[in-house]
Amino acid sequence: MVSGSALSAAAKQAEQLRKDGNIYFKKDRFGAAIDAYTEAITLCPNVPVYWTNRALCHRRRNDWLKVEEDCRRAIQLDYNSVKALDLGRGANPKGYMVDEIWQELAKAKYMLWEHASSKRSWELQSLKEACEAALREKHFLDDSQPEGFLDEAGISHMKQLEVLRQVFRKAGEADIPGEFQVPDYLCCKITLDIFRDPVITPSGVTYERAVILDHLQKVGKFDPITREPLDQSQLVPNLAMKEAVQAYLDKHGWAYKLD
Repeated sequence: MVSGSALSAAAKQAEQLRKDGNIYFKKDRFGAAIDAYTEAITLCPNVPVYWTNRALCHRRRNDWLKVEEDCRRAIQLDYNSVKALDLGRGANPKGYMVDEIWQELAKAKYMLWEHASSKRSWELQSLKEACEAALREKHFLDDSQPEGFLDEAGISHMKQLEVLRQVFRKAGEADIPGEFQVPDYLCCKITLDIFRDPVITPSGVTYERAVILDHLQKVGKFDPITREPLDQSQLVPNLAMKEAVQAYLDKHGWAYKLD
């Protein structure tokens, strides 16, 4: 059995190796960085950041199979490490691992949203009940007023309750999947799915990268909507669209589950 002091010493050594790896990485010494992160993993294999750091080195060396392996391991260890796993989405679109990594990433982010959504819903419900109780207490005190004021107080009480419910209903809308549909402009015109890795053509049409590449390879070298000649080299990442999609997903995390 390993003692607590030995575990602590291993953790400290692993953390120093991570720092060493970071220094190597900044100097573009990716081989040395990989060696350092690998030693850290050997000492503490259950720390997700060591795996994601090494995956980033593999990405810089275009070793996508190893990027996939390290990303998968990081996700298995901790779904909260999804921010680092975004690096897996930059892989060669022709590689089989891209879609699988996205699915794992989306699943992880959906789980995070679901947890946060449940917490927000509970907090909103508790606050709503507290506000309703306060209104009822106020109405009860108003009932002690002379008779001429009772009907007016009752109507005012009902209006306040309705306004209160509308406010809380509005506050919880972002966490209700059925209330919204992903806007068309955030979806690929071929698959109708929300963009993951959008690229724009010279014609100004945005497609999902893997989808348009598949079209160019199997159907023909032309834009499927404008029918104008199109080559893979003309595709440009649509960073503005990517940011818009991410902003939408940050607000409506349920949309991760649509894929």
